[in-house]
Amino acid sequence: MSLLSIVGERSVGQGSDLRAEVVAVGRSWSSAQHRLVVLLARLDRGGEWALDGAATCAHWVAGALDVEVSTAREWLRVGHALEDLARIDASFSEGRISYSKVRQLTRVATVDNEAALLEIAERTPAGRLGAAIARWLGAREDPAETERRQHAARSLSWRTDPDGMVVAMLRLPPLAAAVLMAAVDAWVLRNRPAATPVTGSGPDASADASLPRSVVGWPSVAQQRADGLVALVEGEGASVQTEVILHVRGDGCTLDDGTPVAGSLVERIASGAFLRVLIHDAQRRPINASGRQRHPSERQKRVVHERDKGCVDCGATSLLEYDHEPDYSISGHTIIEELRERCWGCHRARHQRQEGQP
Repeated sequence: MSLLSIVGERSVGQGSDLRAEVVAVGRSWSSAQHRLVVLLARLDRGGEWALDGAATCAHWVAGALDVEVSTAREWLRVGHALEDLARIDASFSEGRISYSKVRQLTRVATVDNEAALLEIAERTPAGRLGAAIARWLGAREDPAETERRQHAARSLSWRTDPDGMVVAMLRLPPLAAAVLMAAVDAWVLRNRPAATPVTGSGPDASADASLPRSVVGWPSVAQQRADGLVALVEGEGASVQTEVILHVRGDGCTLDDGTPVAGSLVERIASGAFLRVLIHDAQRRPINASGRQRHPSERQKRVVHERDKGCVDCGATSLLEYDHEPDYSISGHTIIEELRERCWGCHRARHQRQEGQP
């Protein structure tokens, strides 16, 4: 049963007309999306679009439907892919999977694997489908083929938004992306800003009263990462030290966030890398480590991270720090049982609460 079906049943049962209407519109939208991409593929094959002098079918669609050419190209790509993927096409037309899932499936599905990938899609939320498919492919695809496919799919593009900002889209192989993200986050942790909220009745307060708090106060993580990327490109972060964590287990190799990495790639970089090994016991638990130093050792950090998997308060998986509970000033030692992984925002907020700060 699809999520839309579940929500629809709950909506009717609880007498919520608005929720029922949202579900109905969503189903109608999904059906129209399927019909649209199928029609566009047929239009492209037939060539009628050329009668209006358009350079390509995508350009004709962009003009006729008032969308960006990139959007029209994606619709056409999906429509053409569905011509060879009968199972996915049927599931889409029947409303069992969304357009969001179809976009992801049609990038990698073939006649031979579409049944297995469709089964994964029908039981996996759209937000996690990409990683689930990547894991499935990684376990079955030849590592050399995985590398070739990912290398061929690399890209960087950008566009200007109406507010004048430039939006970039970057597609990188997993290891290259991990190195970039680690460098950006290392810069952010090394260059934490001081919050400067505008308060009071002075000229600064009145001038900035309409600005969001993220502008006049503590910048968001996304804003700081943008600053870090620019700093790295400009050479300011040339000395940033980064660490990329790779998990090598019996069922395959992954980055720290679960993104699969070809084992052949790990073997190739291992000879030139500085390696730290984290040993697990028979129950797959990381072996304990302790010490009386103020800051946790790298080994302790790895053990705590393997246990907590992210911030214990908000679930964040980046910009993580290691918090003593109770504080080191009370315990006088650093052991993993008394360490908690927190993103630096939650870490800072916890200590502010302890100190009675707003």
